Amino acid sequence: MDDSTLSLIILGLTVALFIWNRLPVDLVAVLTALALWATGVLDATQVVAGFGDPVVIFIATLFVVSEGIYATGVTTWLGQTIVQYAGLNRTRLLIAITGLCAVLTALITLNGAVAALLPLVVMLAVRIGEPPSRMLMPLTFAGSAGSLLMLTGTPVNIIVSEASREAGEGAFAFFSFAVLGIPLVIGTITISVLLGPRLLPDAKPAHSTTDLARHKHTLDLHYALTDGFYRLRVRELSPLLGQPLREIDLTAYPGVEIIGAQDSQGRPRLDGELEIGDVLVVTGPSDYVGSLTIDSVLSVCMAPTQADDLLTREAGMAEVVIPPRSTLVGETVFPGMHRAHDIVIMAVQRMGKDRGNQPTTLAEGDAILVHGPWPELDELTKDRSILIVDSPDLIRRQAVPWGAKASVAVAILGAMVVLLATGAVPPAIAGLIAATAMVLTRVVGVQQAYRAISWQVVVLIGALIPLTTAIQASGAADQVAEIIIDAVGPGRPYLLLLALFVLTCTLGQIVSNTATVLIVAPIAVSAAQATGVSVRPVLMLIAVAGAASLLTPISTPANMMIMNPGGYRFGDYWKLGLPVMAWWLVVALLVIPRVWDF
Repeated sequence: MDDSTLSLIILGLTVALFIWNRLPVDLVAVLTALALWATGVLDATQVVAGFGDPVVIFIATLFVVSEGIYATGVTTWLGQTIVQYAGLNRTRLLIAITGLCAVLTALITLNGAVAALLPLVVMLAVRIGEPPSRMLMPLTFAGSAGSLLMLTGTPVNIIVSEASREAGEGAFAFFSFAVLGIPLVIGTITISVLLGPRLLPDAKPAHSTTDLARHKHTLDLHYALTDGFYRLRVRELSPLLGQPLREIDLTAYPGVEIIGAQDSQGRPRLDGELEIGDVLVVTGPSDYVGSLTIDSVLSVCMAPTQADDLLTREAGMAEVVIPPRSTLVGETVFPGMHRAHDIVIMAVQRMGKDRGNQPTTLAEGDAILVHGPWPELDELTKDRSILIVDSPDLIRRQAVPWGAKASVAVAILGAMVVLLATGAVPPAIAGLIAATAMVLTRVVGVQQAYRAISWQVVVLIGALIPLTTAIQASGAADQVAEIIIDAVGPGRPYLLLLALFVLTCTLGQIVSNTATVLIVAPIAVSAAQATGVSVRPVLMLIAVAGAASLLTPISTPANMMIMNPGGYRFGDYWKLGLPVMAWWLVVALLVIPRVWDF
């Protein structure tokens, strides 16, 4: 059996496994690569060569850049800004949100844009009394259209651009996709606004998403945070030295109250005489606290913490609950108490009631509001003695305003776009420069960068590239191309485009669009070359068809992301997806031949 036949058999089995959907897509891709080696179609070096391909490197770096933009609150800031100007009118809000998703997708990929905007859109839908199902699918479809605004919008664009370069007709320019992307975005949003209410279900999600955008306001309502407090350290010449805590006279300082005290080791001082280095936690009017500080020779070791200052780019709040059998049960705490790693206790609740400014011996079910640097709050998620109510990471991403790191992240993204648009360096190098800059400037931590990369996508593409190589090198692509040419006939480039659109879209609904384009691209190139048609219009059509994965939830990760929050069923996608896809086909057939000659 020759290599071309073996390649087609392996291709057929690969597609069948994707359709079967019982194995992870990345595992199917690896099995495909191993099958090519086991059958002798490719040698070992060719089988693993895909993982070192510049396309794979570039795509991996985009995940790191996306994480930097998302984690610094840039996407949340953009969403809140749009709401400020668009208001809560359904039509205006839907146009604004879907337009934002399209632009973000062009910059940070579809999955990153949908992940960043999904919680915001769900909460906005609830606020205006609209089912999330009426807004989430238009969001994703507009994002899919937005992936064709720039080269970086989707791995599909990078794949077809590289295929064009390898075919000898040069890579696509960075913004060349926008000729198609702009009318696709406009048409997709228009169809969603006009037909969405009729075609989309009025569904309720199984589990609602928490809105953390007003988290500070929520905690301010539930806890007594308005007065703030001061931490005053006892100095060597203080007249308070040697006095028991309960005997300190504060009659000269109206409104000032001692909440508690800690010794120099950070332990609560409930009785005994004050010593050098002890810290008094007091609350009250700032002028009288200042007088107490001067008169008693104390030093302020922490400024007052007001509700408006609790959420910043550097520090934030977290609400924790004491679970059964916690090691903290029986420990005495009070507001203003400083614990390890710069964590400060702000308030304590028991049975839903604030304990106020008094020491509390912790019991099961008590809720504690703590304040501290974000990295230290993130570490609390690993502490088995407490339960975190809301993830500090989600709070930071949804509720914290634009900060210094956000500006750095945007500057890095802008520099990467300039490098890609000018062609100053290869795309993989531009991506590596941007990802490295994100880590060096501490916008993204090293471990955070590794977690941000979708290794499933990396393995999927790296392991399927050898299949593309095999299909081309063995002549299998030419055989499939001949079948397509025989079906449409020679000298009919429009029918060729239509046939390739149908083939790509059909596979793209059940197979990853990235995997689909990796499979179809070499076939499209062979068909174009055999009929004397330029590969550039054919490959651009493949990019459009590859992005048109709109009819099923399994076609893209973004479609899967919105399924549960939107309360969608498998059969809900095609109702709006078909008219949107029809518009895409019309745009592709009208625009592509006029921009890229046959």
